[in-house]
Amino acid sequence: MRYKRIFYSIFPVLGLLGGLMMSSCGGPGSGDLPYLGNHNTVDGQTVYHQIRPFSFVNQDSAVVTNATFAGKIYVADFFFTSCPTICPKVKKNMLRIYEKYADRPELVFLSHSIDVKYDTVGRLKAYADNLNISSDRWHLITGDKDEIYKIAEDYMSVAMEDADAPGGYNHSGWIVLIDDKGHVRSYSDGTDAAAVDEFMLDIEWLLQDVYGAAKQ
Repeated sequence: MRYKRIFYSIFPVLGLLGGLMMSSCGGPGSGDLPYLGNHNTVDGQTVYHQIRPFSFVNQDSAVVTNATFAGKIYVADFFFTSCPTICPKVKKNMLRIYEKYADRPELVFLSHSIDVKYDTVGRLKAYADNLNISSDRWHLITGDKDEIYKIAEDYMSVAMEDADAPGGYNHSGWIVLIDDKGHVRSYSDGTDAAAVDEFMLDIEWLLQDVYGAAKQ
């Protein structure tokens, strides 16, 4: 069931971005999560899609780069603090994940603001305080607008200005699971609590696969 959910949940995004390819390190039922996105073959070896190098600033004015997530897996999304529609629902479901895995510091969170003009570091800090989240586990970031919009493609998400969209921005409600090597491994509709419950099964699998069982 996990594989059917992933395939059909990302289908609209795949069409939007030109038919990205999906590859799995095992067949359905093998227990493995697929590697999502375009991939290449170099010297007979498969090179899977990875998140590009980035540098942004979080709610504590700290620089956040790929190195921040070295040895970690993380859940990512795109949002803006004044979003009048899907963002509150997505954040509510991400908070469920954050709280469930409070004892697993190997799992962290990355939320990209797509409204860089309004969402200053100070506003992101206030938003984080309202969520009661810790910046060592959940980074709310801002930075160059074009870089944020470009990197949304790496997460197979949508982030763009749109005067006709509520709040002035068009963005997807996907939450995305990234492994410790920067590969995209799972997606979910962040507004759908039942879908997020299934997404958490993927998190469980990846935590077990990368780090082993949690210490009791």
